[in-house]
Amino acid sequence: MSQALAHRSLRIPRLSRLGWLMALYAENHALLQHLFAPAGLPLGPHVSSVGDGLDVHLEIEARHAYTVELRLSYALVDPVTGEPDPSAHVRLYRDARQAEATHCYVGRRWQDVIGLYPPPAAILDHRLQMNTFLGKWLNYLSERGHGPRTLTPLEPVPRISVFQRVGP
Repeated sequence: MSQALAHRSLRIPRLSRLGWLMALYAENHALLQHLFAPAGLPLGPHVSSVGDGLDVHLEIEARHAYTVELRLSYALVDPVTGEPDPSAHVRLYRDARQAEATHCYVGRRWQDVIGLYPPPAAILDHRLQMNTFLGKWLNYLSERGHGPRTLTPLEPVPRISVFQRVGP
């Protein structure tokens, strides 16, 4: 019996951590496309409301030939930093059909989590955690009823630069 089990386990391919991460990217792309279809949205802020008091904010920040950069967050703000919490910055690769959480803000910055000069294994682990978080969040939003029909565009909020002159 143990010999048959050992033989069967040799036939099952193992997935490396990098392979697992690429699979998460593909899964997140499918979830994101199903939820909001961001590749076809115009630049700017959008909000998805299902009446539960937790509106989802989706901002299409940039569109390039093969990528779309977006930010996903709630209207909740961290009282210490003033940043939306939780939030995720996502790069959607339209040609490769992958969505990568480039950074997330869930209470702490990446430098606080893995340091300024982390070893490559720590970076890979952190990317796995961020993209697992994104996948779970997207599944949760789908279960709550968010989708293309609940998404409406908002007027862009003007941002004042530190270098912009205010007044005469």
